[in-house]
Amino acid sequence: IAEPLRNGVTTALELESGDGRVDEWYAQREGDWRINFGITMSYGSARTAAFGGDRRAAVYDAATPTQIDEIQETITLGLAQGALGLGIGLQYIPGASREEIFRAFQTVAVQGLTVYVHIRYAGVMEPESSIAAVQEMIADAAGSSGSVHIVHIGSSGLQQIPALLDMIETAHDGGVDVTTEVYPYTAASTGIQAAIFDPGWRERLGADYADIEWVATGERLDSVSFQAYRDQGGAIIAHIIPKDEMEYAIGHPAVMIASDGVPFVNGRAHPRGAGSFARVLGRYVREEGVLTLMDAIRKVTLMPAIRLESVVPMMSRKGRVSVGADADLTIFNPATVLDRATFPEPAQASAGIPHVLVDGQFVVRDGDLVEGAMPGQPIRRRPIS
Repeated sequence: IAEPLRNGVTTALELESGDGRVDEWYAQREGDWRINFGITMSYGSARTAAFGGDRRAAVYDAATPTQIDEIQETITLGLAQGALGLGIGLQYIPGASREEIFRAFQTVAVQGLTVYVHIRYAGVMEPESSIAAVQEMIADAAGSSGSVHIVHIGSSGLQQIPALLDMIETAHDGGVDVTTEVYPYTAASTGIQAAIFDPGWRERLGADYADIEWVATGERLDSVSFQAYRDQGGAIIAHIIPKDEMEYAIGHPAVMIASDGVPFVNGRAHPRGAGSFARVLGRYVREEGVLTLMDAIRKVTLMPAIRLESVVPMMSRKGRVSVGADADLTIFNPATVLDRATFPEPAQASAGIPHVLVDGQFVVRDGDLVEGAMPGQPIRRRPIS
């Protein structure tokens, strides 16, 4: 938590992957977190349960009608525990059919909640292109009278980002409840054993072995080391996101800013977890003028709060500074704020953020963590007893 705290984060929400044990997830953090926290129900967990715990089958095999029914039952139970919606890492489960995913949209739509999804494809190769994947999500939201948030459009959209944002914005203006976000880097990060890197990934992503960085050492891979690490398993960074398209997404008025941050292991991870928001404020507002300061603040605070406030009323008190709002505050200097986390040194704290308060309590003061301060509150719907 130290890295995002010094980046000004007051609320951390795991919406893309979620967790299959919603009650337990919240209970583990209650009274023991510096910042606010929230989770979705995990589609991957529900699918694995329907396949009897067989993880490989849950990734690659088609579900029977009975299994699809079981998935809906498990999702419903998780949502009843107060989950914020449903998280689907669709590109990580290629065995899931379009009909199966549409059923999940219907299940979630009945409860007026949102599906947070990593889309089915990333890349420019038809028919498995990013455009086809976003079309599926828009159609599922419209066809179910539901709601979808497409996570990190940068690493999912690649060269097709402008076209995807045109689709999303026009669909939203036409009445489809669809939103998206981007993190401000030209590299993605995931596990090397993910289905994303099954044979043919270089063609699909328009990338090569040397674009892949092994997180533990920082080395760039070749065909031999790629296969060795894929057999072993571990985190990678994929330097595959086009700079111009990523910056186009940052400046687009309909796009929120997120981090897609993952926990640091032995001080190693993608720097987005420690630098995303200071990077936007410092590099893309002050240095490059991609967007204004007020637009940047809106993208990292108000827009995410608005996305959630219809299902979690407490979010209507967040993301804004006003009488009666929650005192979750980040104090930064617009003249000096800047990310310092790099790919070689990803855990370095951001500059220009001296103070962070959560629920009115300092958790960072004069640049240092406040020892023993654990004011983080659950961001959660009321569980159904």
